[in-house]
Amino acid sequence: MPELLDHLAETRQLEGALVTIDAMGTLVEIADKIHEHKADYAALKGSQPTLEHGVADYFRGPEERVTKTTIEKGHGHIETHVYTASSVVNWIDPDRSYPGQPRFRGIKTIVKIPNRTELADRCTFDTRQYISSAPLNIERLADAARGHWGVESFHWLLVVRRFTLNLVRASKTKGSVKLRRRTAGWRSDSLLEILLQLR
Repeated sequence: MPELLDHLAETRQLEGALVTIDAMGTLVEIADKIHEHKADYAALKGSQPTLEHGVADYFRGPEERVTKTTIEKGHGHIETHVYTASSVVNWIDPDRSYPGQPRFRGIKTIVKIPNRTELADRCTFDTRQYISSAPLNIERLADAARGHWGVESFHWLLVVRRFTLNLVRASKTKGSVKLRRRTAGWRSDSLLEILLQLR
């Protein structure tokens, strides 16, 4: 990852960008490297439980915040996102070392995004939190989070597609992979035969 960041910086593609990375971005070395190249990071903190709990506790309090709500409809569901951000980060001591965890420098904003997804038969809820070296700009942070989710969704689609293709390849039925895949889509007995090989 550091090599990729160096390459992007050399080609001037990183400067001024807001880089979103999953838990790996919450490694202090990666965050520092992004910041060093005049870019900002917005990272999920699943790998930093102490910091994650601290951010969650902060948002339970009455402190001043900036909020933006979006409602998106499509693909058979309605999603409501409430983007809540604060630039009050002085309680995150950059010199404080959490047990076994690295120190962060340059945090300017914290973000919490509760998400409600309404389907025809149920609702699901999840909450994501970010730390960021970017100044507080709720529109920019919301766009970055939505863009990150789009990449996550696409990645999930690729994983499912690869898994499915591997199932078809492993099938002992006759014909090419292309034909077996099509047949499984057309005939439920062919699909069942492929799925039953998992046992």
